[in-house]
Amino acid sequence: MNKSGAVGFGVWVEASRPKTLPAAVAPVLVASALAYHDGGFHFWAATVCLAFALLIQIGTNYANDYFDFLKGADTEERVGPRRAVAAGLIAPATMKRAMGTVFTLAFLVGLWLLNFGGWPLLVIGVVSILSGILYTGGPYPLAYHGWGDVFVFVFFGVVAVTATYFVQTGVVSVEAWALGGGIGGLATNILVVNNYRDVDTDRKAEKRTLVVRWGRTYAQIQFAAAHLLMLAVMGGLAWRNYLPMVSAILLAGFVGIVGGIQTVKLRQSKTAVQLIDLLGQTGRHAAMVALAISLGLVLQ
Repeated sequence: MNKSGAVGFGVWVEASRPKTLPAAVAPVLVASALAYHDGGFHFWAATVCLAFALLIQIGTNYANDYFDFLKGADTEERVGPRRAVAAGLIAPATMKRAMGTVFTLAFLVGLWLLNFGGWPLLVIGVVSILSGILYTGGPYPLAYHGWGDVFVFVFFGVVAVTATYFVQTGVVSVEAWALGGGIGGLATNILVVNNYRDVDTDRKAEKRTLVVRWGRTYAQIQFAAAHLLMLAVMGGLAWRNYLPMVSAILLAGFVGIVGGIQTVKLRQSKTAVQLIDLLGQTGRHAAMVALAISLGLVLQ
């Protein structure tokens, strides 16, 4: 915050948590590539879906910054990247207004998609926005009761992929459901690393994430299982001739090797710096896998 009280653009970018944004891009990318493969790609619908997904992700991150500060989860003991409100960079009231503004923009952007899918998309949009707020806010914050992983898997995986595919094709295929699960698993891994790092401060703040509830060993298993799920999805796509066999084998090798390396890193990480680095790697991995699958779908 500068002398005039205005918040610099760089602070807002930092508060948007850029390392988490691949979770918003990946599902739209693969769903649009699948729509292209099936002859239903629509550029503007895909673009609006991407804008909506990014706004939901950013709005959720702003809400998380605001509500975690109010609930005492972001304290000086926290060892991860700084949070804007807790660090005094953005006033709580300002962050609350920003959260409302971003979610309002998401709603307005989403209204354009009603031309393609009607009222079901309105329901999906409203539920997505409410869930973004209730993720850490409201009387029963999802992230504080162990539902954060489910939220990410559903809304940044299954819902994002199937809805993006639906607005372009008018249907939801088996492949869209499968890709939604695979992408949702990789997106959830970003949250797993984040919660793994914050487990001690989350426990003190009574933020009962799955890592707090069931421990680090469970988190390692969940992290590895997400990679295995994506491997299964790619195998299914290759079997149904949606991916060239050679490309599927090479991509499966990449996912398996990188997934194994990242799982070992998660287990061996002892410091916040190591986990912050792994957080970035996990986000980039999700984006790279989505890009590779998308290329395979388009070129098949």
